[in-house]
Amino acid sequence: MRRLGETKPALKSTVVAVFIANEENSSVLGIGVDALVKDELLDKLKNGPLFWIDTADKQPCIGTGGMIAWRLRATGKLFHSGLAHKAINPLEMAMEALKEIQLRFYRDFPPHPQEQVYGFATPSTMKPTQWSYPGGGVNQIPAECTVSGDVRLTPFYSTKDVVKKLQEYVDDINANIDKLPTQGPVSKYVLPDENLTGRLSISFDESIMTGVACNLDSRGFHVLCKATELVVGHVKPYSITGSLPLIRELQDEGFDVQTSGYGLMATYHAKNEYCLFSDMCQGFQVFVSIIAQLEEDSS
Repeated sequence: MRRLGETKPALKSTVVAVFIANEENSSVLGIGVDALVKDELLDKLKNGPLFWIDTADKQPCIGTGGMIAWRLRATGKLFHSGLAHKAINPLEMAMEALKEIQLRFYRDFPPHPQEQVYGFATPSTMKPTQWSYPGGGVNQIPAECTVSGDVRLTPFYSTKDVVKKLQEYVDDINANIDKLPTQGPVSKYVLPDENLTGRLSISFDESIMTGVACNLDSRGFHVLCKATELVVGHVKPYSITGSLPLIRELQDEGFDVQTSGYGLMATYHAKNEYCLFSDMCQGFQVFVSIIAQLEEDSS
């Protein structure tokens, strides 16, 4: 942008740079690109491609994943571990329930044929990443525990459908809790004499992100690929189930969203995250080429 200001080339097209406040779109709402879209301040840009520079490795990223954070809470009955027949073990219940939920998830959301077209590294996944319980002695079966994790969803499935299905799985397991597999001869999830039944509940974070599949037939994609091949020496578009905020919403608003980036994926969230000046220089040249190609379209 500085070089454009210094050299003032007579461009037929307009180059606009948007520096985003609050890129993660969570801590402070009503600012950033979502507010710009809401106030229609970006509408004029729908006539040309929009390049979202927030990926890595100098190649077009043509697909990203949706993300749903979930928490599965199991409630049982606390008791001494030496009298396990008097307890409802929420840890065992959560393990068995999660196994059943995962089996159903992968049945209902299997690898999608379009994932091959877009080159996704993985299909949709649903897995635990955290486990917590209130604490207690090793000789005590706790009253409850919570397993947390996420769903990473390729953009060919609906996040709303997944949330609905996960809730249905949990409701069905609760309705048939006595059929859930147990561990050993005294493990159980129902204590009839005490009128106690183990229960599961699932909840979801409000900030659900939706994945995006970029338009592979658009002019924006073609000029990005040509520029990348010219500058970097090769072009190999890729897709990952990592998530980017807002870009699906921009696409739904009618923008031709394409994504790329010039950092290093190997250092994502590293303690010493860094990029290379040489890569940034190539990014500069890529955009010189993109602008030049789009100028040819305007002539």
